[in-house]
Amino acid sequence: MASMQSWRKAYGAIKDTTTVSLANLNSDFKDLDVAIVKATNHVECPPKERHLRKVVAATSIARPRADVAYCIHALARRLAKTRNWIVALKTLVVIHRLLREGDPTFREELLNFTQRGQILQLSNFKDDSSPIAWDCSAWVRTYGLFLEERLECFRVLKYDVEAERLSKQGQGPEKGHSRTRELDSQDLLEQLPALQQLLYRLVGCRPEGAANNNYLVQYALALVLKESFKIYCAINDGIINLVDKFFEMPRHEALKALEIYRRAGQQAGNLSEFYENCRGLELARNFQFPTLREPPQTFLATMEEYVKEAPRMVPVREPLELPERLLLTYKPEESEEIPEPAPVEEEKAPVEEPDPVPPVTEVVSPPPKTEMPDTGDLLGLNDPSPAVSAIEESNALALAIVPTEGTSTTGNTAFQDRGFDPTGWELALVTAPSNTTSSASSSTLVGFFDLHIFFFP
Repeated sequence: MASMQSWRKAYGAIKDTTTVSLANLNSDFKDLDVAIVKATNHVECPPKERHLRKVVAATSIARPRADVAYCIHALARRLAKTRNWIVALKTLVVIHRLLREGDPTFREELLNFTQRGQILQLSNFKDDSSPIAWDCSAWVRTYGLFLEERLECFRVLKYDVEAERLSKQGQGPEKGHSRTRELDSQDLLEQLPALQQLLYRLVGCRPEGAANNNYLVQYALALVLKESFKIYCAINDGIINLVDKFFEMPRHEALKALEIYRRAGQQAGNLSEFYENCRGLELARNFQFPTLREPPQTFLATMEEYVKEAPRMVPVREPLELPERLLLTYKPEESEEIPEPAPVEEEKAPVEEPDPVPPVTEVVSPPPKTEMPDTGDLLGLNDPSPAVSAIEESNALALAIVPTEGTSTTGNTAFQDRGFDPTGWELALVTAPSNTTSSASSSTLVGFFDLHIFFFP
């Protein structure tokens, strides 16, 4: 077993030397590549500070963004290719130290890089070379989840909790408070769940088995413990602010706040157990662990009673403002429309329009006379041929109308004035009209029409 471990250490040293030689020959950023390889080598000890300072200097704000992006790419490549838990853990430690001590440019570039590819997702990482490596591999996966959640919390909060300085309200020995103490209800309900999820990942970094006594694991765990204090302080200040605003919230916000309050009580107990586990470790000799208190359960019952009777909508003032404004703007329009002279002019305008109507009627009357010649003489009725005129003159009185008794003579005189010829032979047929011979005259007229048709074929 000892020979196997010594062989693995020798093999790791050879790989590190080969990687450094290749970086010196082929890399454009050979100083940075060599520093990364030496800071994350196979030696089971924390990264050396001189190599870390070179990496931090390469990601400073004075360097171009391309150099910062290359550093992140090199660390991601180192983490993706290795199957050794020591190299993976030291790479995560370097990333964690850069997040804590580096410039904000590294955090921003790392956040952009994680949107394209997941650098810290190590759910499939496994080193089964030894039982110690197996237990340490499990802790490496939980440590990677914590760093990933740390970036996600920064994406939601838009600031780093660890880099935040606690502000004090006044001079004196009073303890400062975090930014969550001054947030409004909407931002508070958005940021507190992100902080609680980060604290959940932090409590999950509890080492188990052989990893509990490993010095490299305890070195990384110390970095996690340092961040737990400010995370808990931010959550505690946020809960105090939440309680102050709780009884003014509508029902849907009060339900979210109640769930946050319940989870804060559970996490306070879990964090207390986590601190008790870490007190027995060698790294905890220089730490002062705070005393945590769970929120009172009596106040939780009061909050639950308020949720049952809380208003289901936002306060009445906000939804009534818009309708009131609409009514106020609509009523003056109605009152102004009546006295304005503009509508009166619109009513007079149609009264003045009938003046041009008479010329329109005068123009309309002549068109029937002018349109008649346009149709043309389709039947030849207007053709002045001598044969047709002769026939019309000879048969002008072919149809005779027999006057009856009691009828006025005005119609006969009017008919005779037009073209009556007293010398025509047609008059002999109807010289003796009488009421008794009306049927005979009708028969003669019928016969006359037959003869007339026969005569003029």
